[in-house]
Amino acid sequence: MTTAATPPPLLSVRDLKVHFPVRRGLLQRQVGTVRAVDGVSFDVERGATLGLVGESGCGKSTTGRGILRLVPPTSGSVKIDGREILTLDPGALRKARREMQMIFQDPYASLNPRMTVHDLIAEPLSTHGLVSSRDEALREVARLMELVGLSPSYMRRYPHEFSGGQRQRIGIARALALKPKLVIADEPVSALDVSIQAQIVNLLASLQRELSLTYVFVAHDLAVVRHLSSEIAVMYLGRIVERARPDELFRSPQHPYTQALLSAIPIPDPDVERTRRRLPLVGEVPSPLNPPSGCHFHTRCPYTMDRCSAEAPPLEERRPGHWAACHLTELPTAPTHP
Repeated sequence: MTTAATPPPLLSVRDLKVHFPVRRGLLQRQVGTVRAVDGVSFDVERGATLGLVGESGCGKSTTGRGILRLVPPTSGSVKIDGREILTLDPGALRKARREMQMIFQDPYASLNPRMTVHDLIAEPLSTHGLVSSRDEALREVARLMELVGLSPSYMRRYPHEFSGGQRQRIGIARALALKPKLVIADEPVSALDVSIQAQIVNLLASLQRELSLTYVFVAHDLAVVRHLSSEIAVMYLGRIVERARPDELFRSPQHPYTQALLSAIPIPDPDVERTRRRLPLVGEVPSPLNPPSGCHFHTRCPYTMDRCSAEAPPLEERRPGHWAACHLTELPTAPTHP
């Protein structure tokens, strides 16, 4: 229960589901349902970062898009600053979007190639009536470009004249134009060179401190989100299977899937890397069109038992602030990451 001393989280997600009907034939009859997100719940405190990680196809990007209603959620609740988002009419949703923005994964595809940098960044300002003149728009675009480390002298250039890292900075400036409280970063560094990834992560961290931003940082790489996140949630086939603070998660993973992900992260020490024990995953991720019964992970889990295929484990608090969805109360010792 929230008191005056403990303000509510900025973002509160409860039992969010995003299902897509699969239709075939001339009559487009529904033949199944893709359960892309299947009952996700979490809170993100003001000024904090939730890292949402997992393999491709686990539903993490769809979760972010469902929060912003860029894809229509099937059911659940999403509250930003205590305000329910999923029931807003289109007009109210348009106003609410000033408080929540997204940084997209691909800086090559997310920027209109026919628009200059000035027009790309100024568009949301004019759409929402935040600037009253061309001169005011010029000043605000220049301020935003400087904020993300770009020279305002570049504002008349087009996206193709910039590198991938510079284009992502333009996307970040555009997302910040409306001064949002919440930013969903959908794998913002996965399309960039490794040498540029750290620059963008450091930029997002400094902007968070400067502007008191709250992030949901979507990634498939645990190592990328470790230093930026206040908490990490691991997703598998539409569900959160583990959630904890980064140091706790890396030191003592409580779900076999998290153990496997951590064991796949390379360690920059040849002696340690050569002798460490791996926990390889067998087989492919099952289809969300026909997910396994019970625990979705049981078809690939090295510790599976009869109960796993019959009963889905609830996400339970194993220790303070550390949640896991696994029927085993104690996992065998497994490789972790320093």
